[in-house]
Amino acid sequence: MASLGFSVGSGNSCLLPKAAVSDHSIPNRGRDGFNPLKKGGTSRKRLTSTNVASPPLPAIAAPHLPPSKESGDRRSHVAWTSVRQQRWEGELNVQGQIPLWLKGTYLRNGPGLWHIEDYNFRHLFDGYAMLAKLRFENGSLIAGHRQIESDAYKAAMKSKKLCYREFSEVPKPDNFLSYIGELANLFSGASLTDNANTGVVQLGDGRVVCLTETQKGSIVIDPDTLDTIGKFEYTDSLGGLIHSAHPIVTESEFLTLLPDLINPGYLAVRMEPGTNERKVIGRVDCRQGPAPGWVHSFPMTEHYIIVPEMPLRYCAGNLLRAEPTPLYKFEWHPESKAYMHAMCKASGKIVASVEVPLFVTFHYINAYEEKDEDGRVTALIADCCEHNADTTILDKLRIQNLRSYTGEEDVLPDARVGRFRIPFDGSAYGELDAALDPNEHGKGMDMCSINPAFLGKKYRYAYACGAERPCNFPNTLTKIDLVEKKAKNWYEEGAVPSEPFFVARPGATEEDDGVVISMISEKNGGGYALVLDGTTFEEIARAKFPYGLPYGLHGCWVPKK
Repeated sequence: MASLGFSVGSGNSCLLPKAAVSDHSIPNRGRDGFNPLKKGGTSRKRLTSTNVASPPLPAIAAPHLPPSKESGDRRSHVAWTSVRQQRWEGELNVQGQIPLWLKGTYLRNGPGLWHIEDYNFRHLFDGYAMLAKLRFENGSLIAGHRQIESDAYKAAMKSKKLCYREFSEVPKPDNFLSYIGELANLFSGASLTDNANTGVVQLGDGRVVCLTETQKGSIVIDPDTLDTIGKFEYTDSLGGLIHSAHPIVTESEFLTLLPDLINPGYLAVRMEPGTNERKVIGRVDCRQGPAPGWVHSFPMTEHYIIVPEMPLRYCAGNLLRAEPTPLYKFEWHPESKAYMHAMCKASGKIVASVEVPLFVTFHYINAYEEKDEDGRVTALIADCCEHNADTTILDKLRIQNLRSYTGEEDVLPDARVGRFRIPFDGSAYGELDAALDPNEHGKGMDMCSINPAFLGKKYRYAYACGAERPCNFPNTLTKIDLVEKKAKNWYEEGAVPSEPFFVARPGATEEDDGVVISMISEKNGGGYALVLDGTTFEEIARAKFPYGLPYGLHGCWVPKK
């Protein structure tokens, strides 16, 4: 494919489009105008100015994707609309000031294409992966996006039909024999997708890998060009078909969990930089239930891996269904209870295994060790984006539900910062409570990041997506202060922000000294890159894209060499 790009010039403007930052919880405006969260005598801070029009964009000759025949309201939000072309790159006009110290590339992965010809996918998580980048240097910004060329994507583009099993989608067999063959391919893993549409990480050796729930969906990409380099092949003999979509990656190691669907449990494994070989740290057997709980992510501390056993469990029966259930590949088993297991990273031994209240979470925020005055660990604290044990969040993410939303009903299930306490005194039970009043962030909570220097350590700040009600999806950016138990919130009407990603200022001594980066999809079909001050949480810069991009999931920072 030809190299593509355009430039809309450079230059900075102090005029920032209208947005808002609040020092307290976002108003929860009811239909009668009553605001139960309003605090007397306090008003929301506002950054207000005239919108700055982008200069005319030159024509871009780029490989276009198949024409969209997506169902639903033609006016559906660009966040839930397939990207208009396969790739693009160009320099953006920056409004505001990007710090000169910010040098590197923010990569964001996520679904970008939800249809093949006139066939529309069902779920947000089905979309074929699109990788986006923001490259910062000397106050300028170059952006781009490109489809990840997985086998699943290439086969669909060639045959014009679904060829692999996605999150909620199953290929339609041509006849009974092909149906039998497809079942055989399911058990071998051959029919599972490699559509790496969930996360992207930089390994300690510099390689950049896009990931999803399936192990075969680990794909190496070039962070500069966004080219797909090839499969990340694991060279060990551990086998298995699935893993946590969110490994924990540092400069010295790669940690992940491998669910065992045959003998319910989890393997905790480690991979060193420069290798593709995972080595077993230890195993956790499930306490109850017919299968292991879903482990989309997991937390760790400096010395312990925390293995969650959620009652939302994998379900082989649902995997075999041609049509999805409301819980897709999972099944809710409240009778099996919920547990948190603590494994020593050095020995692999289980040092604590406690029952906790029922919970539902996709994403853990961080964890740390609670110590007594003599420095002995007395408990582990683990924070997550917890959905009040409400599994309906999965079905709320059907693409048709997202596209058909009118803005009138408040349909986003409540969520909170759930804080687990796992005691080390031999107790049978742990705790789960809200780390702060959920009204502080509009009772919405997901897509989180922290200062990576505080990974596994006691910390104060987290950045996530919250809610301005009524809504059907997290629509704010929020900075959580876990000490003061307060939140600062950024909101722009009609905007759908993606995960806020924190980048620390080089040499910073304060935890929140840095910037927060997000990509915003606008209700008018546009979109822009947004940079907030990590301390004040006020907007310092934005740069409009030539067209709006679909909602993305998770990202990583690749510093300039």
